[in-house]
Amino acid sequence: MASPLEQFQIKPIVPLEVAGNDVSFTNSAAFMLLALFLIWAFMFFGTRKAELVPGRWQSAVEAVHEFVVGMVDENIGPKGRPYVPFIFSLFIFILAANLIGLFPYSFTVTSHIAVTFAFAAFIFVACVLIGIAKHGFHWFSLFLPPGTPWFLAPLIILIEIISFLSRPVTLSVRLFANMTAGHILLKVFAGFVISLGLAGGIWAAVGVLPFAMNVALYALELLVAVVQAYVFALLTSVYLNDSINLSH
Repeated sequence: MASPLEQFQIKPIVPLEVAGNDVSFTNSAAFMLLALFLIWAFMFFGTRKAELVPGRWQSAVEAVHEFVVGMVDENIGPKGRPYVPFIFSLFIFILAANLIGLFPYSFTVTSHIAVTFAFAAFIFVACVLIGIAKHGFHWFSLFLPPGTPWFLAPLIILIEIISFLSRPVTLSVRLFANMTAGHILLKVFAGFVISLGLAGGIWAAVGVLPFAMNVALYALELLVAVVQAYVFALLTSVYLNDSINLSH
């Protein structure tokens, strides 16, 4: 029986080496391109014939866009509108990658910490640069809440800095851990079903139990795939709000 971790292995499709560095085209890159293609198709068919009374494709695209706009307006406000395209792209890519990973023999791009941390690190750096660009050095007052007693200021500043620096770690690990754990569980219970089925007899009948559990887990993973894309986009909006709307 294959290891539950085998599904996360990155394999080269087109081996390539440049200056001693492995830059092979891998299954991870292939599924990223697949996600981008599906997003392009979704957007293309939803916007190519925009009508006053939208059809199914147009309604779907508008629903996703309005959902993201509502999330940005709620967490950032009117000043967040220029960042809607970025948050929309982030949300729909993570959602597509998560959903693609639920198909048999596919690859879950977001189950790799290198991918999720790259997203989180970019967001972290962008938030810092946006905050400094908009507020100058006053942005650093973010680390000292108003009304803090002077004798507690060093401790509070240290805690705030540690909390701020942990953002890219927690943001990336949350998505990576949820996708990885769920897919491992699906693989484990699928292995139980196959093993009991091959055993035959009464064991084959018992195999109905892990099969039912796998169906339930699959439904749960479908929900997790959507929720984790939403949480990632939501926290991005919250972090951008700290940089755009400095509260003090």
